[in-house]
Amino acid sequence: MKQRTTTRRDFLKTTGALTAAPYIITSAALGRGDTPPASDRIVMGGIGVGNMGSGDQQAFTGRADVQYVAACDVRKSAREAAKHRVDEHYKNKDCKTYNDFRELLARPDIDAVHIATPDHWHAIIAIDACRQGKDVYCQKPETRTLHEGPLMIAAARRYARVMSGGSQRVLEDYRELVNKCWSGELGKIKSINVNVGPLSTLCNLPAEAAPPDMDWDMWLGPAPWAPYNGARCSGSFSIDGKSWRSFVDYSGGGMTDWGAHHFGGATFAADVREVQPVEVTYHEEKEGGPWLTYRYANGFELTHNKPKTENMAVEGNVKEKKEPKAVPSYKGEGGIYGDFIYCVKNRSEKPFRDIEFAVNTVTVSHLGIVAYELKRSLKWDPAKQQFPEDAEANRMIDRARREPWQL
Repeated sequence: MKQRTTTRRDFLKTTGALTAAPYIITSAALGRGDTPPASDRIVMGGIGVGNMGSGDQQAFTGRADVQYVAACDVRKSAREAAKHRVDEHYKNKDCKTYNDFRELLARPDIDAVHIATPDHWHAIIAIDACRQGKDVYCQKPETRTLHEGPLMIAAARRYARVMSGGSQRVLEDYRELVNKCWSGELGKIKSINVNVGPLSTLCNLPAEAAPPDMDWDMWLGPAPWAPYNGARCSGSFSIDGKSWRSFVDYSGGGMTDWGAHHFGGATFAADVREVQPVEVTYHEEKEGGPWLTYRYANGFELTHNKPKTENMAVEGNVKEKKEPKAVPSYKGEGGIYGDFIYCVKNRSEKPFRDIEFAVNTVTVSHLGIVAYELKRSLKWDPAKQQFPEDAEANRMIDRARREPWQL
């Protein structure tokens, strides 16, 4: 074909036609009032947007520095409700919905996700999100098993992702106690007791017809196959045998669900949130039932359900002076959500509930579950993440996962 030479006159004609219609940059793109320009907003999506997930979604959409664009849930009603909330907020119809979280994570325009699925899904989705270059806000308890924690930490570090746990109560419920401990007012902290429970149990609920708008197989995911029952998958915050939090296939029960809050507050107050216990002692009392003592390498003891001891009861020794320290807090503005967004933007600071702190907390819960189930004391090696020379306990570090959902 004969090559055509473009003259200056041709070029001017072309560009003149293009510039005849004005190129409009919208005020929304530039930002106006309290809304930053699009380039300064974090683009987010949510995975698991019912119950706690809906609260997380509204917290993030309420931020001017976040643009919320996608919602994923295996229940059509939940994801459509989430879309409606977002579209109403932005006064458009742009929020996309997904049944499969992998489709949401595949979007290159999404910077970060929040995860509020049942616990048995947390690790798989969070690790995949890191691989896809997303920062992660993951609801507590962050892990279902001991094995998952180190993998989540490794994924966050390997892919340089910000990953925050979701317990706002660690700081907000226990700030007064933490201030007393960190200021030195109580002297050296010897022990703190946590009362929380119960453990999760097996589920033997009868089969029911699954709702037509729910992908039951996807809800189960890595958990063993089981027939649908409304109570089996209820998102109720009660642990009474009528919610997924009650059952061992999906949760550690109150020991992990509320344990994330209370153990988190206790280990923060005692300034041991950066480490894990090295020993768990099982006690059996005639009155009051079994209880535990966790021992840390520095001598601090954390007790669980110690008879005749109140929740968060602290034993300190004022004769042993403790140098006061400044108490870490949230960064940015807007509580734990603002802390996460600040760190996503900053990239050089870790969030208050950095995944390593969150994992150390839920590890306490999981170690306790193993001790209660075996009804005996345990040694724990935090460096190797195993029970030394204890094959029986080591078999309980992880749970089998249904194909294809492997870590």
